[in-house]
Amino acid sequence: MIAKFIQGIPYPRHKQRGDIQAPKRWTDEVVQQTEDLPKVANACLLKLTFCLPPDKFPTDLPYGPDLDNLTKRTLDALQCTVFQDAKGHDSYVVVLIAMKTKVANSTEAGLHLETLPVTV
Repeated sequence: MIAKFIQGIPYPRHKQRGDIQAPKRWTDEVVQQTEDLPKVANACLLKLTFCLPPDKFPTDLPYGPDLDNLTKRTLDALQCTVFQDAKGHDSYVVVLIAMKTKVANSTEAGLHLETLPVTV
């Protein structure tokens, strides 16, 4: 079982304007903050709760960035750490629960990451 809060501002898979380096910084944060966690060795449930600051919910995107893109970038980063020893890397995830929520400010932003072993 893994339970970890990764601090930082989550970014989706691609960014085409503004701070285009921000997604890479998020990937680097995920890798750095999860490199010492236990490695997943069997099928698991993965729960991701993205905590996003208010500026990620502009008027034209009242529900924030695409959840699938936030999840994809995070899964790609976790392949370098917790899924690194797993054959197929994140294919060990057999149940995925992902959600996003608004937090008061960027200092509260980040990701609640949880894994639980499951039997399939």
